[in-house]
Amino acid sequence: MSEMRTEEEQVEALKGWWKENGRSLLLGVALALAIVFGWKGWESNQRVAAENAATVYQSLVQAVALASGPQSTDEQRTTASHLAKSLKEDYGDTAYAHFGALFAARLSVDAGDYTTALGELDWVLGQSQDSVMKTVATMRKARVMAAMGDAGDAISLLDALKESSFSVSLAELKGDLYLQQGEIDKARNAYQSAAADAPQGARPLLNIKLESLAAEGN
Repeated sequence: MSEMRTEEEQVEALKGWWKENGRSLLLGVALALAIVFGWKGWESNQRVAAENAATVYQSLVQAVALASGPQSTDEQRTTASHLAKSLKEDYGDTAYAHFGALFAARLSVDAGDYTTALGELDWVLGQSQDSVMKTVATMRKARVMAAMGDAGDAISLLDALKESSFSVSLAELKGDLYLQQGEIDKARNAYQSAAADAPQGARPLLNIKLESLAAEGN
């Protein structure tokens, strides 16, 4: 008899506990499930977005190849610009959008629109956290600035770069900019620095630049 009473007391205690805590328990379970399924949904959306961005980017690469050709048309250039803009607007936080902006800057330079090109490159520098991407964008910005007659400021911009894997390209670019300013000695030193760090035979154009300066010195 005492055992039955104990069981009844346990059932009543369980009922009482459920009455007090059951709702919060269900809410907790529901919240946990929502978080799990929400996370899976987010991952799925991210994967789909990345795939879509990759598709647009591939189309952009093809469009830029056509738009940059000697027989390019206004329609092809417009298509390439539209695809680059779509990447920025729809997938702005992806590397695809950053590469797309680099392409857009190139198209603007080809069209002689240096101001728009600078805007595209500044967008990359403001959005990307990748040091390599920022270095590439900065070097291209320096070239655009030099084309606009600001070679001195462009050199100062390059002086701030610290990406060691670009040391040869940076030195050669500085040489080009010094040469543009008529600073022959600085240009020669920059080219020599680049040649010293470059793999043997990897930069034939750099050797031509050095030979040209040597010929001028004679």
